[in-house]
Amino acid sequence: MSEALKGPDGALRCPWALSTEDYVTYHDQEWGRPVHGDDALYERLCLEAFQSGLSWITILRRREGFRAAFADFKIAEVATFTDADKQRLLGDPGIIRNRAKIEATVANARALANWAPGELDELIWSYAPDPTTRPAPKTLADVLAVTDESTALSKALKKRGIRFVGPTTAYALMQACGLVDDHLVDCVARSAP
Repeated sequence: MSEALKGPDGALRCPWALSTEDYVTYHDQEWGRPVHGDDALYERLCLEAFQSGLSWITILRRREGFRAAFADFKIAEVATFTDADKQRLLGDPGIIRNRAKIEATVANARALANWAPGELDELIWSYAPDPTTRPAPKTLADVLAVTDESTALSKALKKRGIRFVGPTTAYALMQACGLVDDHLVDCVARSAP
């Protein structure tokens, strides 16, 4: 029996999606949908790193602040951020003002600026598991926090100079960007186009 719950519109959804309207929108329109493009994946990677230790709703509600603060997560622009930019970010109430996470965001952009166009996209997506080997989760207990693929992705990114991307963060990235579909089996958003 699935743990999916009826939302205000009567559609079954993953239970975590029903606590706020922000979550319903994110769940239905973004989470688990394929994301491609280096800048788009860099944004998700950064947001997942900022989320570490916090609730996702905190990040989601500050997303526009993050985009404004980090030049819409354009790798080439963030790679040019100076110490003065980092100081500015530490005073920006529109984002999470965590020095280590800000430093990692800039350092990651600098590392990625040396990659070939499309290389981040290709690397991340090379760790997508075969969907036929993963049964649709019926309960939240069936949804993993770490997998062999996320551990391998984390190691590959770290080896290439990317910081703040442990196996749990890598798996959250895989879920958010559609490398895996962890919507519950009868969720309205499961494998939706």
